[in-house]
Amino acid sequence: MSRAYNFSAGPAVLPLEVLQDAQKDLVDYKGCGMSVMEMSHRGKDYDAIHQEAIATFKELCGLGDDWAVCFIQGGASMQFAMIPMNFLPKGGAADYAKQGTWSGKALKEGQKVAALRGATVNVACDCAKDIPTRMPKADEWKWAAGSAYYHLCSNETIAGAEIKDFPKVGGPLICDMSSDILSCERDYNQFDMFYAGAQKNLGPSGMAVVAIRKELAAKGDDKIPTMLQYRTYVDENSLFNTPPTWGIYIFGETMKWVKKMGKENLFKLNAEKAKKIYDVIDGSDFWTGTALPEFRSNMNVTWRIHGNNEELEKKFIDEAKKLGMSSLKGHRSVGGIRASIYNAFPMEGVDALVSFMKDFEKANG
Repeated sequence: MSRAYNFSAGPAVLPLEVLQDAQKDLVDYKGCGMSVMEMSHRGKDYDAIHQEAIATFKELCGLGDDWAVCFIQGGASMQFAMIPMNFLPKGGAADYAKQGTWSGKALKEGQKVAALRGATVNVACDCAKDIPTRMPKADEWKWAAGSAYYHLCSNETIAGAEIKDFPKVGGPLICDMSSDILSCERDYNQFDMFYAGAQKNLGPSGMAVVAIRKELAAKGDDKIPTMLQYRTYVDENSLFNTPPTWGIYIFGETMKWVKKMGKENLFKLNAEKAKKIYDVIDGSDFWTGTALPEFRSNMNVTWRIHGNNEELEKKFIDEAKKLGMSSLKGHRSVGGIRASIYNAFPMEGVDALVSFMKDFEKANG
C-alpha cells in the first residue's frame, strides 16, 4: 500500500518508523506474550514504558526534577477547563491572550469558571479576528499585575500564526503548545506549565501531555473532583486510574524518534519544509499567504488562491487528493488551503506539494 501525504492538522502524520515498530509489537510486545493494550498498567513491562516516555520527554524539553509530566485524557480542550478550576481562586483574576480560535476557546472556559467564583478574567490582547492572521506584537500585550496565572497559545493551528518571542509576565505562565511543541528551539523553563494535545507532534489522539512545575500543581484547588486536580496526576505519576496505555507507548516511541533524529536536525528540517512552501506562495500573485510573514507558522502553512477564489481552491484540493496529497482543505471556519507539516511529515511530501502548486498555477493562472 502506498501511503498518502497526510497534511491533516490532527490527528496527524506519525513517524513511519514508529508505526512500523508498533506494528511489530502490536500482538507481542518484546516477547512478553501480550500487546501493550492488554498488559496491566501496574506491571513491570508497562511501568518501564511509562517511565522511559516521561524521562525522554523531560530530557528533550530540558526539564528538571521540579517538573512533572502528566498524561491526561480529554485532550487540550480538557485543559481549558482544568486550568481555571485548579488555579483561579474565588474573587481572584487570571489573564488570557486571545490570539485565535483555540486561545479563544480557552478564554471562554476561563470565563465560565470565573463567573462561578466571582473572579475576573483579563483579556491581555485580542488579535483573533485580524486578517492577515497574526500574533500580538511586543507592545500589544496588556498583562494585569497580580493575576493567579497567565495563559496563551504558542501556535494557532487554524490561523497559521506562531509566537516567536514569548512575553514576560508577573506570575505563572501557562501555554497551550498543541501544534508546535518540540518543533523549534525553545526554553521550556520560562513557563510554569505547558501542555499539548498529543495528536499533532507527540502521538495519537485521546490525551494531553501536560508538563507542570510541582510547586504550581500543589497550589491547585483541592476541593474540585479528584480526577480534575493536577496534584492527583503528579502524586500518582498519572497512574491514579488506568491511563491511556497505548497512547503513552506511541508517545514514548515518538519521543525516542525525536531523540534519534536530533533536535537541531529536526528543527532545521522543519524550517526548510515550511520555507519551500512559503517561497512558492510569495513567488507569484496567484497565491496569497494568510498570516503576516513575521508570525508565520512552520507547522501550519495557510494560504488562499488570489481573490479568495473558492472554486479554484476546491479544484486544487480535489486534484491534490487524486495525487495522494490528503487533507489540504483549510479549517471549515476560515476556508482556504492549509498544509500541516508537523515533525513527522516527510520532505518528499513537501516537494510533491510545491511541484503540484507550480503545475497548478501554470494550468489555471
